[in-house]
Amino acid sequence: MLHLAKMAKRVLFLGLFTLGAASMALAQTAGVGTWPTQKPIRIIAVFPPGGSVDQVARVLAPALQSELKQNVIVENIGGASGVIGTAALTRADADGYTFAVVFDTHGVNPSLKDKLPYDTIKDIAPVILIGTSPMVLVASKNSGITSFKQLTEMSKAGKPFSYGSIGIGSLGHLSMARLAKQAGFDWNHIPYRGGGPLMQDALGGQVQLAVGSEFLVKPHVDSGGVIPLVITTAKRTAALPNVPTVSESGFPGFNAPAWWAVLAPGKTPPAIVDAMNKALNKALKTPAVAEKFKSQGIEVIGGTSETAREFIGKQIGIWGKFVIENNIKEAAQ
Repeated sequence: MLHLAKMAKRVLFLGLFTLGAASMALAQTAGVGTWPTQKPIRIIAVFPPGGSVDQVARVLAPALQSELKQNVIVENIGGASGVIGTAALTRADADGYTFAVVFDTHGVNPSLKDKLPYDTIKDIAPVILIGTSPMVLVASKNSGITSFKQLTEMSKAGKPFSYGSIGIGSLGHLSMARLAKQAGFDWNHIPYRGGGPLMQDALGGQVQLAVGSEFLVKPHVDSGGVIPLVITTAKRTAALPNVPTVSESGFPGFNAPAWWAVLAPGKTPPAIVDAMNKALNKALKTPAVAEKFKSQGIEVIGGTSETAREFIGKQIGIWGKFVIENNIKEAAQ
């Protein structure tokens, strides 16, 4: 009888434990199911105002706000090629109310920086790959350069040129560094703290050449402020159909697309990451967002958070290798 009594108590305990665990799981699920209701969602744009990261975030915000029925606020935290803004993301509460839009520098910073204030893998949860775009090399109107052919001929003759990018280790910087090395050009890199300051100097003629995403430079091309010379992707783009690729301009196989992604703090519950991913996929398909991105040369990718994770991992490998092999360091610039 004593043995049976002990067994009965154990069964009762297990039953209560299971019921409690189930209730806790149900409560957690219910909490995720009501997200977002507590407060506005903050999206950190990890570059200053005026650049492509800022613009992408502000194009997405209204559509995302409509989809989630919650206020979405864009906050610019620029500096250090996106590191300062990304660090702010990793310090934020992982409660589904802080995300960040990052640029291709995110895939280079782990190799470029001596020590990041966060772990790129453990402290960050990729949410979605927004899209990719060609980088465009443009010339200021007072540079005297009107075509990539002219630029290459003058470079081969030994004339030095300076080009600006959004920062050391940006895809613009690395793609032009790779091209200059491959061709033996004497090009000097001038890093800027974002696309806004870069294009301001390109328009004013303070820098001869500038390389930036098509999203960033196309409005200035359309206005006649700068002259497009060449794009970095394997194929021409519909937004700039008359601008040749690097590959077809004497450097076959050259391909270096820019990209943007949305990230969350690493410990954000997977259910919230998934919910945000679904909301972003819907936002990317709204006419206002799709047409804006298309007009600026961004090929929308979307897809799952795992697609974003795999893409970013490959970018870290490809450009990290180039940085290490060519001993590219911030102090060297």
